[in-house]
Amino acid sequence: MNLRKGYTTGSCAQGAAKASAMMLVTGKPIDGVEVETPSGVKLRLPIIDPEIGDHYAKCGVIKDSGDDPDITHGAKIYAMVRFSSRPGVTIKGGEGVGIATRPGLAVPVGEYAINPIPREMILREISRLLPDDQGLEVIITVPNGEALAESTFNPRLGIRGGISIIGTTGIVEPRSVDAYKTSLSLQLDVLKAGGYEKATFVLGYVGERFCKKVLGLPDDSIIKIGDHVGFMLEQCVEKGIEEVLLIGHIGKLVKVASGQFNTHCRFGDRRIETIAYHALRCGAGREMIEAILRESTAEATISILRGNGFMKVFDDIAQEVVLKTRNLVGAKLRIRCILLSLEGEVLGSHHE
Repeated sequence: MNLRKGYTTGSCAQGAAKASAMMLVTGKPIDGVEVETPSGVKLRLPIIDPEIGDHYAKCGVIKDSGDDPDITHGAKIYAMVRFSSRPGVTIKGGEGVGIATRPGLAVPVGEYAINPIPREMILREISRLLPDDQGLEVIITVPNGEALAESTFNPRLGIRGGISIIGTTGIVEPRSVDAYKTSLSLQLDVLKAGGYEKATFVLGYVGERFCKKVLGLPDDSIIKIGDHVGFMLEQCVEKGIEEVLLIGHIGKLVKVASGQFNTHCRFGDRRIETIAYHALRCGAGREMIEAILRESTAEATISILRGNGFMKVFDDIAQEVVLKTRNLVGAKLRIRCILLSLEGEVLGSHHE
């Protein structure tokens, strides 16, 4: 099946800015505009809510993410363009556009989160329409942008008050996993820029709760990586991070102990067999092994191992997680692993 492509918030802002500038210069409303994306693709974007006033014009473009499940799909991206006494083109944000509050992002601290490439494309479009001896000011707004941002990575990245205006190609490819991994990698950049010397990775809510309530770690030091264990460890090596604390529920991390670095079920599920193997390695007898193999969840094996005095199995599994990650990324990364139950109990741990 061919998935439908969409266009980015950056392309929306580019189109709205161009259309508003055209309306300001000509005094005539328009219902559509053509833009060329950074990747060279030409888009015909429908215009909504055209408005021409005294010394300004304003309109919007509705974000279309195609078949990619993007939270900003359907968002309205507006641009108001007005004459300015300042020479050239000035680009600002407004309602619903986030502001960078932490270093490590594509824009400086205190700037609106309108990334460099969308800014460049807006400048290119507006400069062509700039009247002689006149300056133009462009203000990008996103009604409901602040609410939308709560469902994005922006709060973790230190972007407050709204969404980002982004897009390196101008086109949204229907590959949400790639977008998610890009956001995870960017969180590492922010972590480094914030002065953290090590990364703390949690695989889900259980690990995140443990880090905050038990370890007392601040929110901005924790990255929730989901299933992407291998990818994020490799990113640490690439970005020069030397130490990782890896914390999660036994049901996820035991997969890493088996050599599975994407813990999503579609990549396999040998949780119970792996726990049984480590129990055998620690000296468990046949009856205990058979009891483990009858269970359907990793959590259920905890009571069996506890009841037989074999909690050391979880230390063995944690050690195997560290060994497997060492095989993946080599000696450049020091790793500590903590295995948790659903209740947040520490089952086992190992560190180098």
